[in-house]
Amino acid sequence: MAASVVGVPVPSSRVNPDIQKERNTATFDPLHLTYVLDGGKDRTQRRRYVESLALNDPAFKHKDLSFMDREERYTNSIRKAIHTVRRLRELEITDIQEINWYKGATVDSEVPNLSLHESMFAHTVATQMTKEQKLTWQPLLKNYELLGTYAQTELGHGTFLRGLETTATYDPATQEFVLHSPTLTAMKWWPGNLGKTCTHAVVAAQLISKGKSLGIHMFMVQLRSLEDHMPLPGIELGDIGPKFGYANIDNGFLRFDHVRIPRENMFMKYSQIEPDGSYVAPPAAKLTYGSMILIRAFIIGGMGRTLAKGATISIRYSAVRRQSELMPGAKEPQVLEYQSQQLKLFPNLATAYAFTFLGRQMQDMYAKYMSELSSGEYSSLPELHATAAGLKAFTSWVMIAGMEEMRLACGGHGYSSASAFPEIYANQNPAATYEGENTVMMLQTARYLLKCVRNVRAGKGVGGVMSYLAETPQPRSSAANDKDFLCSKMLTEAYKHVARRLVYEAADRVTDSLKKGRAQVIASNENHLHLLRAGQAHCHLYVVDNFFSAVAELAAPDSVKEVLQALASLYAVHGIIQNRGEFLYDGYLTGDQLAMADRQLIALLGTIRPNAVTLVDSFDIHDDILGSILGRYDGNVYENLYKWAKSSPLNDKEVVDAYDLHIKPFLRENIAKSKL
Repeated sequence: MAASVVGVPVPSSRVNPDIQKERNTATFDPLHLTYVLDGGKDRTQRRRYVESLALNDPAFKHKDLSFMDREERYTNSIRKAIHTVRRLRELEITDIQEINWYKGATVDSEVPNLSLHESMFAHTVATQMTKEQKLTWQPLLKNYELLGTYAQTELGHGTFLRGLETTATYDPATQEFVLHSPTLTAMKWWPGNLGKTCTHAVVAAQLISKGKSLGIHMFMVQLRSLEDHMPLPGIELGDIGPKFGYANIDNGFLRFDHVRIPRENMFMKYSQIEPDGSYVAPPAAKLTYGSMILIRAFIIGGMGRTLAKGATISIRYSAVRRQSELMPGAKEPQVLEYQSQQLKLFPNLATAYAFTFLGRQMQDMYAKYMSELSSGEYSSLPELHATAAGLKAFTSWVMIAGMEEMRLACGGHGYSSASAFPEIYANQNPAATYEGENTVMMLQTARYLLKCVRNVRAGKGVGGVMSYLAETPQPRSSAANDKDFLCSKMLTEAYKHVARRLVYEAADRVTDSLKKGRAQVIASNENHLHLLRAGQAHCHLYVVDNFFSAVAELAAPDSVKEVLQALASLYAVHGIIQNRGEFLYDGYLTGDQLAMADRQLIALLGTIRPNAVTLVDSFDIHDDILGSILGRYDGNVYENLYKWAKSSPLNDKEVVDAYDLHIKPFLRENIAKSKL
């Protein structure tokens, strides 16, 4: 029998027998689940084809990233990004999803270079410029006649947009804006490709006209000459130096010294400055946040993809790694046989699936919002903004903890760059900070939840994802036996109960502070503990409810739906056990009911165990995309670890330079002293 990965047959004789045994025990066909994840058989076939175009291109082959210095990585990454643009043109691939598939197959575990040009820069132009402005700028960016980035974060301010210090002061005499960094902390800091690559930037600045500050607006600013790439007069920029990750990206700094740009370079779809300096305000205050909402929606799905990679690496490795004894004298068991290992890995596997379905739902929600926006309907914006903010924080926090747990589950080899965990973790960790620092994001969600509570109490009601706040709470769970903890309705009701209690408790705490004469901001600050609990409980409920709903609505074989239902139940039950105090707090669950949940969790581990490897196979991540020796499809870990280690540049010389420079004289010095 032949195994396969991305449609390429691999002879069984070359596959580790332990991992092959795992695949033979599966209760479903992994391809059927792959079709579900991709959205159909045709899309899977198309994705595999598009990926193969990149995977088989010799231009994307190079030495291991772990053996490159930073400048090598930057130069190599830019080379690949430019080759990608050229090849996509030649192949006439224009669909955004297909472009992402192709790019994903070119970058190993790195962050794609020029990604802000193609995402935030292009999207902001598309959604916040007028038709006339787009006629000027879109051809330039689509043809790559310029390279752009998105410059919002500053040295002294990030998530707090109103605190940004860069100014854009309108001069009606010349009909120009004067961009200026009035303080050291006003420098733009962190934008990707700002340091050495980009020629233009979308710059967020405080708009000032007729002596009045009008808030944050976006401006198109040229930074470097299109002739020799030198910074233009009044502009200082450069690379900010090495980071925790993103070794291939030139995150940069940018300082303005009274730089003039034409009035037409302000993004004017929703707000305008007239030639005389008069200001036309946008119809809704947060319309300019649309780009950030979209990117947060993509981040949410991306956290599922990251966890999928971590689960693929750790579960495959745990299937081939044998350790210790369960029975004296017996063969060492697979690490995956230990319940403690399953407790580390299977909940993270379930979370990967939960976040994958969640990302799909959030993108659908954003598409619906954009459709409404085109017809002048803005009412869904506050809920979308609050939902995207909270889920971005929730999913990235969970991803970071989950990736570290799975790395640790791989023992010492998980610490090696050969595992791919260090690179993936370092490059995904910033998701907790970029596009909105997580704590601030979760507090934004909590504040919206409190607004919903005020509406309910005022008799106005609430709809959408907040509707549970208006429902009559059930004081006790109906769970009577272990199997009740497989009931999606019962589990969802439990999460609703906790979220509702914590949201109302947070609202009451803030109200109590206000009654004591505290200002609103002080009352909020005094109750961050309760607000964060409320926001996280709401987001956890949202993920549980969406996971169960997604599985229920699937058109898939029963064998696939059964294993996904088990994963959804595991996700929900594990969450209850991890947060047992909140479910016990007001007696909604009893100690006996939590014991039922414990037993059901153990039973679910047993249900998932025969399908664990096949569930990660269903993510269909090619070895060259995964970039992990521990997570190889064929399971041949040890021989390839040895091969990888031998290729280290430090092994090019048997006796390294440090020996003659330092080790040899040190040893001889000590030998001489011992003879005295």
